[in-house]
Amino acid sequence: MTQANDDCTMESVVTLLSDLIAIDSSNPDLVPGSPGETEIADYVSRWLDRRGFDIHRLEARPGRPSIVAIARGTGGGRSLMMNGHLDTVTLKGYEGDPLLPVVKDGNIYGRGAFDMKSGLAAMMVAAATVAEDGHRGDIILALVADEEYASAGTKEVLGQFSADAAIVSEPSYLEVTIAHKGFVWFEVTVEGIAAHGSRPDLGTDAIARTGRFLVGLDRLAKQLATGHGHPMLGNGSIHASLISGGEELSSYPARCTVSVERRTVPGETPETAEAELSAILAEVSEEDPDFRYNLRRAQSGRTFETQLDQPIVQATLNAAERVLGRSASLRGEPFWTDCALLAERGIPCLLFGVEGGGAHAPTEWASVESLRDVTRILTETVRDFCG
Repeated sequence: MTQANDDCTMESVVTLLSDLIAIDSSNPDLVPGSPGETEIADYVSRWLDRRGFDIHRLEARPGRPSIVAIARGTGGGRSLMMNGHLDTVTLKGYEGDPLLPVVKDGNIYGRGAFDMKSGLAAMMVAAATVAEDGHRGDIILALVADEEYASAGTKEVLGQFSADAAIVSEPSYLEVTIAHKGFVWFEVTVEGIAAHGSRPDLGTDAIARTGRFLVGLDRLAKQLATGHGHPMLGNGSIHASLISGGEELSSYPARCTVSVERRTVPGETPETAEAELSAILAEVSEEDPDFRYNLRRAQSGRTFETQLDQPIVQATLNAAERVLGRSASLRGEPFWTDCALLAERGIPCLLFGVEGGGAHAPTEWASVESLRDVTRILTETVRDFCG
C-alpha cells in the first residue's frame, strides 16, 4: 500500500466512524422504545455490499438484525472472523448531542465512539482494504446485535458461521487481551410466614433469616479475595447486588429475595459457583431446620482464555510491533465479552481495540490516532493470517 493510499484509508476510517456514531443504535432491551440495530445494520450492509462482500442478514428477532459480510478468498488460506457489536447503551444523560460526532484535541466524541463503533469502523476498513488487495482465506465480518444485553447476535451468528480464528474489536487500549473473567447471576429467595406485626407467635421474618445467608456470603467473598487467583485476572469475587422483601412496616415479611453476582476466573464455572451458594444455604439449614429457600441460577457467561502460541495471537502481536514500532502488551479484562462465546465454539480468538474512555458514561470518546493504529494493525493481521 502506498503512503497516499494509506492516508486515504486512515481518513476514511474517521469518516466511517463519524457516520456510525450519528446513527442511534441504542439497545431496546436496555432502554425500552430505543430503535435497536435496524438502521445501522442497513448502513453497514450498503457500505460492505459496495465493496464486494457477500451480505447475510440474520434476524431471528424482528427488528434486531445482525450482519455477516464475507469476502471470499481464492482458496488455501485460513479464515478469520472479526466481531463487533452494533448496539450501544442509552443516549439519556449524555452531555451534549450523543449522535453528533465531534473531533477535538485528537479524540472523536459521541455515544459508541469508544464502545465500540470505533472497532466496527476499524475492522470494516481493514477487511475492505485486504479484500481489494486479494487473499486466500475468507474474511468474515460479524456485525452483531444485542451484545450490551444478552449477546443474542453473536449466538445467532455462531449457529450458522465459523472460522479458523477471530478478533473481537472491543476497546483494549492497543493491548492484546487474551483472557477475561466470567459471570454468574443467582436469585436466592428465603421464605418466611406473613403475619401482623403484633403477632410474633404467628409470623416468621424472612428478611432476618436472609441475614444468615448474607453472613455466609460475606465470608465466601473474603475467602475468594485471599485465594490463589489467576496470574492475569486476579481472584474471583461475589457480592449481593439487589435485595427486596416485605410489604409494609406493620407486617412480618413472607419472603426476601437477594440477587447475587459471582465473577469467575478460569477454573471456576457456573456449576462450581452454584455449589458454593448451595453449601452456604445448606449450612444455614443445618442450624435452622425451619429455614426454607429457593436458589435459582439465572444468566451466565463463562471465562475466556487463549494461549500465547495461537497463530492469531502471534499474527496480531507481530502486526502491532510493525505498526507501533514496539511490542504490544498482553492484558486480561475483569469484564465479560463475546470472546467467551467464540472460544466455546472452538474458535481461537482475542480482543483488540482502541484507546479512549467513557463507555456507558455521560461523555464518550476514542483516540483518533489509536483508531488509525488499530485499523493498520487489523489490516496487517488479516493480510498475514488469511494469506
